[in-house]
Amino acid sequence: MKLDKFDLAILAVLRDDARASLQQVSERVGLSTTPCWNRIKRMEDEGTIQGWTVRIDPAALGYTETVIVQLTLDSHTDETLDAFGAALADIPEVLEASLVSGDYDYMIRIAVRDTRDYERLLREHLYRIPGIRHSKSSFVLRTLKDSPVPLAVPTPAAPTRRRAAAAGGASRSGSRTRRR
Repeated sequence: MKLDKFDLAILAVLRDDARASLQQVSERVGLSTTPCWNRIKRMEDEGTIQGWTVRIDPAALGYTETVIVQLTLDSHTDETLDAFGAALADIPEVLEASLVSGDYDYMIRIAVRDTRDYERLLREHLYRIPGIRHSKSSFVLRTLKDSPVPLAVPTPAAPTRRRAAAAGGASRSGSRTRRR
């Protein structure tokens, strides 16, 4: 789906305030309510807008610590990866899990109440998953940045002299003729 400036403006308003009324969104982006609503529905239907949610402060629920776990599996068969993903899905404290490149197979972000809670989670859940070869845990000391996805539209690269010349345009050096 190609997004135009109105779509991006709508996404920016909703990203900053998902509770904004249709009237407010329409006014901020310069569209009447019907075309604005049609664009929102289209972006929902096409999966650009994946849902409507609320951000909750984990500390308000007692989850005062975040742990980043890097993990390697013994095997990388489809069955192993599927079973591992299903096991992680059953652990509510696992906030995010990504298959990554590099020295480890997975990067997992986990919310815990404290170090004892993390020890409990390791014993009762994570280390009971078959096939884990190695893991390394790091407690987040401070989050420096936590931002939503940027809403900039990628622009094509400006033509270079070489590409312009190849396309039939004159380069700067080739545009002058020498007079005798």
